[in-house]
Amino acid sequence: MSGILDGKRILITGVLTDSSIAFHAAKLAQEQGAEVILTAFPRPTLTERIARKLPKPAKVIELDVTNEEHLARLADLVREELGGLDGVVHSIGFAPQDALGGNFLNTPFASVATAMHVSAFSLKSLAMACLPLFPEGEGQGGAIVGLTFDAQFAWPQYDWMGPAKAALEATSRYMARDLGKRNIRCNLVSAGPLSSMAAKSIPGFSELADVWNHRSPMEWNMADPEPAGKGVVALLSDWFPKTTGEIVHVDGGLHAMGA
Repeated sequence: MSGILDGKRILITGVLTDSSIAFHAAKLAQEQGAEVILTAFPRPTLTERIARKLPKPAKVIELDVTNEEHLARLADLVREELGGLDGVVHSIGFAPQDALGGNFLNTPFASVATAMHVSAFSLKSLAMACLPLFPEGEGQGGAIVGLTFDAQFAWPQYDWMGPAKAALEATSRYMARDLGKRNIRCNLVSAGPLSSMAAKSIPGFSELADVWNHRSPMEWNMADPEPAGKGVVALLSDWFPKTTGEIVHVDGGLHAMGA
């Protein structure tokens, strides 16, 4: 039985633990027939260890998305391994501690700039670094899929990661505009809160996540990243051939609830 990603070559960032959305996206992508290559920073050895839990071996490349040298060499390293790419998953976000946890009004711009660079501008940086790897010509193209946390709202404790995610969402729309002529789709999955390494770095995250216990129309399991991973894989596939600039919510429906 063939999978929905048969023959596709996918680069996935952000595999830090086996509880991350990126790990489940990689696992599902392999199960659906894709060849997968991973990037990691700052500890590629950690990702290599986690990658051993995937159904098939996956090469790990060191990539700091704020490092121009890393970005410049990425295409050559991926080409050596896979020959090209059909999809990219952006699962990267970071804000310094003084930009989180209720310190919104006192956060210095240097910390805000770091959050924006790593969490939003890096979507464009990664896409442009990978652009030479996407096939060109009629019927060719590919998909870029990023991960966001609904930036329509101000969340408890999330602070400057909120504006960073808003910038990510806007960046995705502009990339959809400019890459459409290459038939490259750019979409985001807006996932509900998960017990990931990123979540643990946010002081008071449990207060934010508790909103789902009261407002989500569907039961939401913070320990299950697979639904979000499935959303990523679906957007990487050819089953959304004319969907771009979109944000697909995988959050139990909470985004649609007023109260």
